Amino acid sequence: MPEFLSFLLTILLVWYIIRALARILLPMLFQSVINKAQQQQHHQQNYNQSPPQGKVKVDYMPKSKKGAVPDSEGEFVDYEEVK
Repeated sequence: MPEFLSFLLTILLVWYIIRALARILLPMLFQSVINKAQQQQHHQQNYNQSPPQGKVKVDYMPKSKKGAVPDSEGEFVDYEEVK
């Protein structure tokens, strides 16, 4: 019987020590993870910044189509008058 009580006392003591350490160490671990995520988000925001307003950047200009109907001529549609 004394061995069983000693075993239970040891288990309870280990349990309370683990809980106490977890209360101290887990917040520090989560804080470091949160800081790392914030740094990555900040880096990503700085990388994806748009150019300042008022400036235009053209990456690609499509080729003009030869033989296309100019806009000044308009579009003609055949129609029938309904009476």
